[in-house]
Formats: sequence, C-alpha cells, structure tokens
Amino acid sequence: MEIVSILLMLLVLFVLARIGNRIFEHFGIPGLIGEILVGILIANIVIGGDTLLDFLDIEIPAPGSDHAGTNYSVLYAAAEIGVIFLLFSVGLETKVKELLGVGKSAMLVAILGVVIPFVLGFAYIEFTDSNFHHAMFLAAAMVATSVGITARVIKDMHLMDKLGSKIIIGAAVIDDVLGMIVLAIVKGVAGSDGGMSIMGVVQVIVVACVFVLAAILFAKTVVPKIYAWNERRVKKARDEGKTPSSVNMLALALIVCLFMSWLAESIGLAAIIGAFLAGMMFAEHAWEWKLEQKFETITSVFISFFFIHVGMQVDLGDLGSTAVIISAVAVIVLAVLGKYIGCALGAKIGDKSISKDSCNIIGIGMVPRGEVGIIVASIGLNTIVEGAPALSSSLYAIIVVMAVATTIIAPPILSKLYRKKYPPEYTITANDKI
Repeated sequence: MEIVSILLMLLVLFVLARIGNRIFEHFGIPGLIGEILVGILIANIVIGGDTLLDFLDIEIPAPGSDHAGTNYSVLYAAAEIGVIFLLFSVGLETKVKELLGVGKSAMLVAILGVVIPFVLGFAYIEFTDSNFHHAMFLAAAMVATSVGITARVIKDMHLMDKLGSKIIIGAAVIDDVLGMIVLAIVKGVAGSDGGMSIMGVVQVIVVACVFVLAAILFAKTVVPKIYAWNERRVKKARDEGKTPSSVNMLALALIVCLFMSWLAESIGLAAIIGAFLAGMMFAEHAWEWKLEQKFETITSVFISFFFIHVGMQVDLGDLGSTAVIISAVAVIVLAVLGKYIGCALGAKIGDKSISKDSCNIIGIGMVPRGEVGIIVASIGLNTIVEGAPALSSSLYAIIVVMAVATTIIAPPILSKLYRKKYPPEYTITANDKI
C-alpha cells in the first residue's frame, strides 16, 4: 500500500472539497453542492490528456467489477463511513417521543409526501424506460426529503413557532422513517438478483418494518432505563463522597452506530438505515451528552469525501444528449410537484382550517432532496442486479441533478412565501444564510 499516494489523494480532495464548500456557502447555497461540483470537475475536466483522477491515481472501477485500485478503495471506504455518520447525525435529531406524538396533519403530510412522489417517479420510468429497478430507485430518490435545508431557512427567519413550521418539522420526522423503510424495501428487492416474487417483496417489507420497530421500541423502553441506571450510579457515588466513573458517550455512540450499520447491511438492508436508527436511540439525551456537536466534527471530515465521490461518478457525457436533458427536466418537475402536491394536500386534509398560504409553505418546505436523494442514487449505482448496476449511469446523473436542483430551488421560494405570509415578522438579515 502506497501510503504517500493515499495521503496526497486525501489531502488534495479534502482541500478542494472545503474550498468548494466555502465558496457556495458564501453565496447562501448549501456547501454540499460545491463539494459535488468539485467531484464532477475532477472527473471530467481534461488537461494535457489526463484528468485529476489520473494525477491522484484514482481508478474508478466499472460497475460490478471487483477490481479497484488502492486509492479508490480508500476513498470509497471514507465516503461510506461519511454517509453512515451523516445519517447517524440525522437520527440524533429524531426523537422517538416526537415521532410518536406528531399530529394528524404532520402524519398525513409525511404519508402523502412519500406516496405521491414514489408513484410519479415509478410511473415515469415505467412509461419511458420499462426498467423495474430503475423505476424503484428513482421513486425512492423522489421520496427523500432533506429537511435540514428548510429548517435552516425557518430558523433564520425566527418562525419556528408558526403552524406551518411545526407541521414541516413534525412531518420530516415521520418522512425520515418512512423514507428509510422505502429504501430498505427497494434495496432488498434489488438485492434478490432480480427476483420479484410477492413473497420476496413481503419478506423484505417484514424485515425492514421489524428492524425499524425494534429500534424504536428499544429507544422508547430500554434507553430510558439505561439512562436512569446511570443517573442512580452517579448519584450514589457522589453521596458516598466518591468521584463517579464517567462513561465515554461518544465512544458508546460510535460502537452502537457501527454495530447497527453492520447489522442492517448483514440482513439485506442499507447500512445507513442502521446508522439512522442508532442515532434515534441516542436522540433523547443527545443535547445533554453533546453528541451532536461531537459527531458534527467527525462527520464534517468524512462526508466531504462522500460528496466528492458522488460528483466523480457523474459523467457529463451522459448529460450531453437532448433526450437525457429533457428527462432531467421532467424528473425535476415531477420531484417538485410530487412533494408540493402531496404535502400541501396532506396538510389540508389533516386540518381543513389551515390557510392556503400555510399549505404552500408546507408543500415547498418538503421539496429539497439534498444529500438523502443523492445517497439513494449512490446505493442504486453500487447495487448490482444480474451483473449490472440497478441504476444506469445516465439515470444516476439525472437523480444527482434533481437532488441538487431541488435543494437550490426550494429555499428562495420558501423565503418568499414566508415573507408574504408574515411580513411584519420577517426578520432575516442580509448577513444570514438561506
């Protein structure tokens, strides 16, 4: 193993990723867009007959190939670890108490916000391509919601206490869980070597649901008992005049995260599903244990390699044809309309007294796909069915473009809708990021 070559590769990629991140954040655009763009440029710009991939000795293997160079293997491992930690961090913000206590409106927003985009994505590919696995992974990517982008906009406007904001955040909690179940089902069906028997699909659904429900039950019943035991132990030691031995919660969280990720992958689900559920187990006391800020430091290092890796796998040549460009535009339109219609309709059905402006805010607030849609695309590209990827390279590129576009489109529209509904309370300043 050429450690010098590996270190140079990691150094160059991390520096470029951070530069891309900072440039885009400076203009109020999510930094992950900059990191993906850097990856695209690295893989597609040719200077003197070579790309930067060649300079860094990164050989991206053909889909389904077992051959991969050392540098690429290290990069791929870093990218996968990054996305596992990212989903664990998302789980840390998903409290079981909130999940079980959300209102009727939030529940309907989440359900219709999953069902309608899934149906639109699946129907589009079945109509234009007739490839079942392409349809399943595009549909799963359309289901995803990256509410972190929306939450940032709402926080900057100081409007977290408004009805529309509360419904968005509540629905996002359920949406995350439903999205993980959908991804588990899609990956499980694809992993069955193309077998699409009813019993096979039912088995995947049962395994996914049992895994998710078991994790929720553990978080609701066992974790509070462990917390109470630790509190009694600390109190007893202090009452006896002793210094209580401390438990390294970061180390424990890492162990649980990696174990749940391994377990999910071992039973045919995606590792990120296990990571998300592991984070949810710690969510109730994450703030007290300062897990969010501790994990943010770790995640910020590894996740840059994931987004760079995502960009590297986009071949701009795949987007060169008119047909692919038209398909990308169609997918973006369906992605926006699917979430907007599904979530706005769910809000109205759940609470008929809710205003049209609030329905619009909720619908647009759930539009960004962000990193979640990109993760689904990455899993599809690396899932091999009958010797070929479950996603074609062109459809992968289309999903990445869709995820990036919806992430950029939604914040300014949401900002305008909030400004229209709450003009006296619109307090965002010029220096705030959207």
